[in-house]
Amino acid sequence: MAEVLDLDQRRRTILPELESLRAAKNAASEEIAEAKRAGADAGEAIEAMRALGQQEKQLAADLAQTDSSLQEALSRLPNLPSEDAPQSDTVLKTVGEPRTAGSFLDHLELAGPLIDMEAGARLSGARFAYLRGELVMLELALVRWVLERLLAKGFEPVIPPVLVREQALYGTGFLPDTEQQIYAVPEDELYLVGTSEVALASLHAGEILATETLPRRYAGFSSCFRREAGAAGKDTRGIIRVHQFDKVEMFVFATAETSTDEHERLLAIEESLLGELAIPYRVVAIAVDDLGASAAKKYDCEAWLPSQQRYLELTSCSNTTDFQARRLEIRVRDAGGDRPVTAHTLNGTAVAVGRTIVALLENGQQGDGSVVLPECLVAYGAPAGIAQQAPRKD
Repeated sequence: MAEVLDLDQRRRTILPELESLRAAKNAASEEIAEAKRAGADAGEAIEAMRALGQQEKQLAADLAQTDSSLQEALSRLPNLPSEDAPQSDTVLKTVGEPRTAGSFLDHLELAGPLIDMEAGARLSGARFAYLRGELVMLELALVRWVLERLLAKGFEPVIPPVLVREQALYGTGFLPDTEQQIYAVPEDELYLVGTSEVALASLHAGEILATETLPRRYAGFSSCFRREAGAAGKDTRGIIRVHQFDKVEMFVFATAETSTDEHERLLAIEESLLGELAIPYRVVAIAVDDLGASAAKKYDCEAWLPSQQRYLELTSCSNTTDFQARRLEIRVRDAGGDRPVTAHTLNGTAVAVGRTIVALLENGQQGDGSVVLPECLVAYGAPAGIAQQAPRKD
């Protein structure tokens, strides 16, 4: 912030100096013209004008450099946090009965060969996996099930591109902020998205939306790609933290007056989905220091993992207020034709497929190592359960 203030002050100092120089240059030009009309010597006036021109050129260059530095510094500033965003992570509620008594297998032990990390590593390197057999049917059922639920709540399904230009990542606040997590395709000046939020936010970039058409709610399904640079620990085992995963993301374009209510609505939807899947979870209001660049307020829903006896982030939802819309030039105008104002945008995870499969396997495990899956998914093609798998060699 100090850099921004210094550059802004520098800009404010240069502007009147430049305006004074231009006024003096205009006066010198008039003096030259007057001397020529009178047949007098205009040499001194011409030299003075040349000197003023050099000074103007230098100041204009200084202003351009200052403007460029100011815009770069401004791009690094995060959104202003909401007044009710907490100073530290705060658990708001806990739902369901976490399984704590006894010993539990983890998702790799339960899935056996249905999650093939070894073949994935041979093909692509560490933290890639093949999903096979019944888990493929479970994934497809999860996606169809959640899209049906979101359709009923007014969301339009979207399958967006996963390769985007730099402006899309800048517009959503992922650049400059998370460069180390993004896969780039420099030959084509494209990037692989880490979430379909990036593509959905740009759906109305540069547009003026009519207030009466809001909120506009979208549900984007896509593969997502993250380098996960520097990640380590328990989350790197199996498919909890991988480089490629599928996700259904909710995205909302709203007005400033309605975005707070839309945020609470997104959280309620996430909770209803977790409840229907019978996954024990808790809701956490995220601390100001962990909001990232774009969010003004954020909630996480964390699922209970019996094998680790802890909660793990499964979904999140954020109100980014006008931060993304301002960068992407998305505005709103009411029917009265008043001057358009910047829209608000929000995002929330409906289903992060890989982690949801982990939570379903671990919470649905039986004493013999088999797994019972939620009945709500069976109608969409999921198996009712998964038989006990042979022990893994790893």
